[in-house]
Amino acid sequence: MTPELQKKVDAGLRLLQAAEQMARKVGQPVEIAYSGGKDSDVILELARMSGINYRAIYKNTTIDPPGTTKHAKENGVEVRMPKMNFKQIIEKRGMPGRLRRFCCEILKEYKILDYAVVGVRRDESTAREKRYKEPEICREYNSKEKARIYMPLLDFTAKDIEAFIEARGIKCHPLYYDQQGNFHVERRLGCMGCPLVTPKRRIAEFKEHPGMVRLYVNAAQKFFDNHPDSKMRAYIDNAAEWFVMSLYCNSIADFKLRFKDNNLFGQNTDCKQFLETEFGITLQSAPNPDSVSDHQPDSVSDHQPDSVSDHQPDSVSASRPNSDIR
Repeated sequence: MTPELQKKVDAGLRLLQAAEQMARKVGQPVEIAYSGGKDSDVILELARMSGINYRAIYKNTTIDPPGTTKHAKENGVEVRMPKMNFKQIIEKRGMPGRLRRFCCEILKEYKILDYAVVGVRRDESTAREKRYKEPEICREYNSKEKARIYMPLLDFTAKDIEAFIEARGIKCHPLYYDQQGNFHVERRLGCMGCPLVTPKRRIAEFKEHPGMVRLYVNAAQKFFDNHPDSKMRAYIDNAAEWFVMSLYCNSIADFKLRFKDNNLFGQNTDCKQFLETEFGITLQSAPNPDSVSDHQPDSVSDHQPDSVSDHQPDSVSASRPNSDIR
């Protein structure tokens, strides 16, 4: 490691030790909010180096990339499940979007311990650079719950992360490596098909994991059937249209122009058929009754996320301190 990187590491270790001193006053270990990503692997290694008393906790969102649970377990991380999986959330509340992020709140934005460590870095985005000025903040989850959040990687660059991983011999999630075994620090882990990523990347993820399209459409159709007064019925006729609009269009007007009555070809597009052709899948006219297998996006050959059926939802709240912490 370079002297400059060593200074950042030393500062991070001191921050972790300060967090432990605070946590000790309330009789708790420090929470390491672990996502399975490269930054989480680095903060886990820093926690080990610092000698602090900690609990590393990974919140399985039920739509994380394949292999994430295995990677967490291999690192001795505690795996926690949400009270509802992603499919159940869509069935109850409809399809999430950039301005409708209720899935984050249910799957990962709630508290476990009073003092938590996360892998936020300023250089990941302009928004983070503006938002995080200090490596310690108070996070409010609701009117009754608060936690102190520590960010030992705040000043780390992507090059710093890569150099630290190499120096410490850290084995990261398999998705960071290409077929030749080369590490790619620019790659990021997150919920599959997240509406916050670019449409281009989202479409690519759905094409890589087409079973996720089936999960979205079948679950959204159940919501659609059970909510006859939904405002969405003014614009769409079924869940396939809803999914197409959310994935390919910037607005309702854009959807109408491209796929509905006023489209450029003077006819409606059969969105169900469009999705089946686009992603090489078969969509059912109506969702199946609930079953364990129906909670999976598709068969194993469709590269499903870590299995929901492997873990029953936990009655104890689990947390990841921030939705953009991966």
